[in-house]
Amino acid sequence: MKLDPDILKNDNRLFHVSEQAGIKEFKPRPSPSYFAGITGDVVFAITENLLHNYLLPRDCPRVTYYASAKTTPADIDKFMGDTTASHVIIVESGWYEVMMSTTLFCYELPVESFSLIDECAGYYISYQPVIPLSVMLVAHIIPDILSRNVELRFTPSLTDLAKAISSSSLNFSLIRMRNAKH
Repeated sequence: MKLDPDILKNDNRLFHVSEQAGIKEFKPRPSPSYFAGITGDVVFAITENLLHNYLLPRDCPRVTYYASAKTTPADIDKFMGDTTASHVIIVESGWYEVMMSTTLFCYELPVESFSLIDECAGYYISYQPVIPLSVMLVAHIIPDILSRNVELRFTPSLTDLAKAISSSSLNFSLIRMRNAKH
């Protein structure tokens, strides 16, 4: 699916978050996860609306979710609770200190060569090398996440929660779960 030109007129922005400073060009690489629509090496980008899912150390496992028009009231009650936040991120407690000591670099990327690959997760891909437009230092991960209408939760293990969320009617992403405690 190609990026709708009308989306570009709405000033949508795309980003790539890294622990590496000074990236001058993002070169296409093999996708770390299987997507039926990917036919070669790609550069990944994320929409601004879901950028918070990536404002964490790269290897940090996390369960992220939000309600959509298709989410049932029962799932909202069960998983969103009384929060007024629009999104929830849950991280294993053991990653707290790593989060506190990690610096991230948030690169804004030009949208022209990107195509939407997963609307729920906000993923876009480009088959071409991409030169960043700008970079923002994220020195304090937790305050940055919390400034984005996100509820950040910690738990000893994500395994059971990931199973429950993936069986729910919520929009979700299970990121770096290979690093989760079992």
